[in-house]
Amino acid sequence: MAENATVPAAGRTTVPPTAADTSPDNPWPLQLLSQKLKAHIERAPAAWVEGQVIELNRRGTSAFLTLRDVDAEISLPASVWSKILDRQETPLERGSRVVALLKAEFWLKTGRLNMSVKDIRPVGLGDLLARIERLRHALAAEGLFAESRKKRLPLLPHRIGLITGRDSDAKKDVLRNAALRWPAVEFEVREVAVQGNTAVTQIIGALKELDTRADVDVIVIARGGGALEDLLPFSNEELIRAVAGAVTPVVSAIGHEADRPILDDVADLRASTPTDAAKRIVPEVSEELARVRQAEAQLHRSVAQLVARESDRLAALRSRPVLASPEGMVTAREEDVERLSRRSTAAISAAVTRAADQLAHLQAQVRALSPQQTLDRGYAVVQLAGGNGASPGTVVRHPSQAPPATELSVRVAGGRFGATSTGTRQPASA
Repeated sequence: MAENATVPAAGRTTVPPTAADTSPDNPWPLQLLSQKLKAHIERAPAAWVEGQVIELNRRGTSAFLTLRDVDAEISLPASVWSKILDRQETPLERGSRVVALLKAEFWLKTGRLNMSVKDIRPVGLGDLLARIERLRHALAAEGLFAESRKKRLPLLPHRIGLITGRDSDAKKDVLRNAALRWPAVEFEVREVAVQGNTAVTQIIGALKELDTRADVDVIVIARGGGALEDLLPFSNEELIRAVAGAVTPVVSAIGHEADRPILDDVADLRASTPTDAAKRIVPEVSEELARVRQAEAQLHRSVAQLVARESDRLAALRSRPVLASPEGMVTAREEDVERLSRRSTAAISAAVTRAADQLAHLQAQVRALSPQQTLDRGYAVVQLAGGNGASPGTVVRHPSQAPPATELSVRVAGGRFGATSTGTRQPASA
């Protein structure tokens, strides 16, 4: 029947064009809804999906199977023609990992949704390895495996987070060997599924929970060896990105030396086995004690050598003349002081003597040029005594200054006496 075919209900001549236009008074016929659902579902294209066969029942020309997601608790029933199963080189059985081309179909009469398998192919080990390698190269191109991203493990972790299987040999190996190497080490253990479709979810949950704890210094993800399918969770892209984004250093200890899941590439440290992980995350206490004793002995030797060397230097300094006879330096300086004192005294005495002689010479010159010396040689100074309008004290330099009867004051070497001018007289040459 065509998608737009409509069958009017009894008593109605029109049908709402869309589901949003329906109402209790004007509903759609049930077959119209079924037709529209069938048309919508059948427009969806077929899709290739990957899963694990957990149920397989043949019924004549057809078979019914149930596929489960490889990483989550999600399953989906589907039907397949027996001839499609018969084309397989290796018969499918429960637990097989397959890729199937699914097409959704809607059965109109019963209103059931059916997933029809148009083609199905088993996933072999080669396919899994090729897929892992493609993912490995893609993540490496993103730089998730770069050494610059890897974090250094602490020298001596106080508490170690351990993610491992429930009561597994890997758990026992890590705990036992770590305790033997360093008895004081502490563990925060998270037991999870390490294979199967719940493994990835549980491992990521435990990793995130331990990564948020400030007291956990390093996280170890450990699992014993197994088949390739058993180790697939440790190559899951979601888990790899979770490890790359962890703040706490992560150690990968998966399987044996030959096993190489992608987790080994992204982890900050790869251990070949769980036992190797225990050896690499904690030091050996006996070795560390030996190193301490060696360092102590080396320190003693260094201190002894330093003391001996400094003692030799001190002895060499004490043997020098300045320290062997320190008073000699004082005696030499004392002699220098005395010599300089004598030289300074002699120099000062000579300077004083020269200055005294110079002073006596100057005194003699001053005395020779003084008026007193002139008076001593018989000369006299004549001054007007005053009176008759003359200014007293005026030195008489010309006879005209002392006319007759002029009172004079005559100063000689022995003193002063008065005199009276009797007249003037012209020099003989006049």
